[in-house]
Amino acid sequence: MFRSIRIDAVLIQAVIAGALSFAHLHDLAEAAGQSGWKAWAYPVSVDLLLVAAWRRLRGARRDRSAWTWFVIALVASLGANVATAGLLDLANVPAWLRILVAGWPALAFLGGTLLVHQPTEPAPAPTPAASADPAPVIDRPDVADEGPEIGPAEPVPALPEAPASVPAVPPALVDHARKVATEHRTRTGTDIDTATLRARLGIPEDLAGAIVAQLV
Repeated sequence: MFRSIRIDAVLIQAVIAGALSFAHLHDLAEAAGQSGWKAWAYPVSVDLLLVAAWRRLRGARRDRSAWTWFVIALVASLGANVATAGLLDLANVPAWLRILVAGWPALAFLGGTLLVHQPTEPAPAPTPAASADPAPVIDRPDVADEGPEIGPAEPVPALPEAPASVPAVPPALVDHARKVATEHRTRTGTDIDTATLRARLGIPEDLAGAIVAQLV
């Protein structure tokens, strides 16, 4: 881990600038009434909020919340450094500055919590790489190689309709019809027809026709 850290001028400059900023924030917090370990904790809360907001911005550049907290932490750090440059009497700190320093922990805690629990932007789904090998081309046989062409099927001749079934005639009805036909021949001298037999017996026409066919 330590082998990967190269000590160069940029790293030395960053350490010196961080130490000076830390000292300025500590002096301002102590002058505003925060003594002991509390004065040392203020620089840590300001710098950590600044770093947390910057890390959030690296993953989501369009995150307005991260930009807001980054600006708040930057103003707090920059304002404290400028205030200790002789522009502010640290022996007689105004009341509004004491209020800002006393309320900073709650503000820093809120910003850090929102930055940690805010969902990150989903990473774009990787697009599948195009295959270098082209898709195999399947040769399809010509129409001439598919065999003889099959024409439309010839129409099948219609089957002859089956003759209508002849209703079964009871023998007793045939005997009775024979007596009626004999009486009709004796009276008129002609054979009885289907309509007459149907009217005399009160039977259906097809049944009367079947009986007449048996009487011939």
